[in-house]
Amino acid sequence: MNYFALESVCGNNVREDIRSMCRIFLLTEKRSAMNYLKGQLLLASTHLTDPNFSQTVIFLIEHDENGAFGVVLNRPSNRTVGEIWDEQMEPIFGGEQAINLGGPVLGPILALHGEMSLAEAEISPGIFLAVQRDTLDQLVRLPGRTVRLFSGYAGWGQGQLENELEEGGWITTAATEAYLFEGTKDLWHQIGRDITQNVLGGAEKIKHVPDDPSVN
Repeated sequence: MNYFALESVCGNNVREDIRSMCRIFLLTEKRSAMNYLKGQLLLASTHLTDPNFSQTVIFLIEHDENGAFGVVLNRPSNRTVGEIWDEQMEPIFGGEQAINLGGPVLGPILALHGEMSLAEAEISPGIFLAVQRDTLDQLVRLPGRTVRLFSGYAGWGQGQLENELEEGGWITTAATEAYLFEGTKDLWHQIGRDITQNVLGGAEKIKHVPDDPSVN
């Protein structure tokens, strides 16, 4: 079972503690739509019909009253940063670094990385953003680098993301370095499984509550 079956699980004939945990989780997720989600992940739900975002995982770089933007984590391309830069300017050292398709909106190449000394902005603790060519050049030169490069991004206007969240188009969850930097294969399914395991794991830890609260 994965996360996307949780709503039906809540209504099925299952143990009351698991049903209660599901309901609490789903209510919390709905309320989270009202909060700014910078540094969080958006997991496309099965209700989302836009082919640009089917089964995508998006890391939100910015989210405020004016809108939001982020990058798709699980849409690798067959191009490298060197190939793209060769079309725009002089070649780059270390240009074999793969480029990810960050979204349908055209924009500059940007990097998510874990190198504080090359941070142009901190998105969440230990996760940094870079867009300047000189900074990107230094990042791809680093041995054992923790960096993901993106071409394009996903953007939302004022109130647009909030509306999509209210309609059930996205599921929010915490971003981890493993999700951001350890590959894209089956990422959407993996995060869905992790969410489900967290919910049901929490239910397993709930102790039996007697009908009479005085019995303890």
